[in-house]
Amino acid sequence: MRASNSSKIKEKVRRLPDRPGVYLMKDRFGRIIYVGKAKSLKKRVATYFQASRQSTHHPKVRALVEVIADFDIVEVKNETEALLLEGKLIKEWKPRYNTLFTDDKRFLILRVDIQSPIPRFRLTRLRKEDGSRYFGPFAYSGPLRRTLAEIRKKFGVILGDVTPQKLPDGRYRLYNDVRSDLFEFPNVVTPEEYRERVDKACEFLEGKTRDWIEELRKEMLKAAENQRFEKAAELRDIVFSLEQTLIKTRKFVRDPLLADSSEPALESLKKNLELPALPERIECFDISHISGTFVVASLVVFTDGRPDKNNYRRFRIKSFIGNDDYRAMEEVVGRRYRRLADEGRPFPDLVVIDGGKGQVGSALRAFFSLNLDPPPLVGLAETKEMIVFPDEREPLELPVRDPGLRLLQRVRNEAHRFANAYNIELRKRLLRESILDDFPGIGKVRRAALLEHFRSIDHLRRASAEEIAEVPGIGLKTAEKLHEYLAARR
Repeated sequence: MRASNSSKIKEKVRRLPDRPGVYLMKDRFGRIIYVGKAKSLKKRVATYFQASRQSTHHPKVRALVEVIADFDIVEVKNETEALLLEGKLIKEWKPRYNTLFTDDKRFLILRVDIQSPIPRFRLTRLRKEDGSRYFGPFAYSGPLRRTLAEIRKKFGVILGDVTPQKLPDGRYRLYNDVRSDLFEFPNVVTPEEYRERVDKACEFLEGKTRDWIEELRKEMLKAAENQRFEKAAELRDIVFSLEQTLIKTRKFVRDPLLADSSEPALESLKKNLELPALPERIECFDISHISGTFVVASLVVFTDGRPDKNNYRRFRIKSFIGNDDYRAMEEVVGRRYRRLADEGRPFPDLVVIDGGKGQVGSALRAFFSLNLDPPPLVGLAETKEMIVFPDEREPLELPVRDPGLRLLQRVRNEAHRFANAYNIELRKRLLRESILDDFPGIGKVRRAALLEHFRSIDHLRRASAEEIAEVPGIGLKTAEKLHEYLAARR
């Protein structure tokens, strides 16, 4: 830590709240170099700068302290939220002084070579773009190996220790040893017969992965409650990795949604949701936030079962501040369909809400408050992937391979991805804009004027001193200093 910054940082530490949160250490160029969590921001951050602790710091910590020029904080409600937010920000910013959980090669991955006529289930430590289907990474090999043994017996699939032999009639012999008599399934199969086994095994494995995620999540929360934060952080990263992998596996190349025709999916939805027509245009909403901050929403559109990205929309919540998914959903649904109604444009054939009965009810209230007749509307609750209706109908659980359910899942997952991407973009923008807070002579009014004029910090960085001086309230002398200040922090 440079001497010139010492007094400023110590004063900032004195003003810190005695509350849980996440802190972001920055170097003199404004780059985030370390992200940490704290039960008490005031006590934790202070430990970095107390002279009495310097000699007891780990060498890596001492090196970190030497280059800290500033820090930011994000307050949260409790330590568990701090743990989760820390992980998200580490993955987003990849600070150089954090120990990152990015190298999946340390862990086992399950590969299913679905391009082969007789796919095998094999363990690897490297994920490739080879058209195979991957599950993992898995930090614990024991449960994974037991599951592999289970699916071999339960579904009749083969593992990496077998080389199937093609017969003259186009069928395959799976085993050439005693195992052909040990397992209950026929040992000689057609590729089509074997493919059915593979599909069922993958469905089972997806469900098993979700079970593992829930078990790990419970273990993580328990570790956090017991103040075993290093263990909780390790489990948190494993959960994140598994969740991302599970989302990716839903984009399996043999998914019916990626086939040439989406007609079966649309027909299934028409029949099972009792729709008046094929849902050729589907619109889906999702809400994204962290602890009630940066609350945003996404709208994705699918036409004939395909993403229609030109019509995607994203929203910032305007009517309130805080954490209320129901109010947020009511606001964005109302804004969307008020505009369509005002412009005389048709409503979609189906509206999908990411959530259960509460979110669906909020969406329905938006239509009623505007005196608009709602189009067909359903929610997709992640618990058991239940389809929720706004009327008296009971929730519907379709078979996991139903093409209509697969289409709803894909639409929901795309809305979730789009909302999260917007949330992350806003956080990055805020952290970039915070660089102006440290420039002397720029208060809230002139800061707002600069951002309104240039629209972003990146545009402001590219501006000349003369162009900056054109902003009302910014003189040439201040503009020259600001231009120099920003150039040094690229």
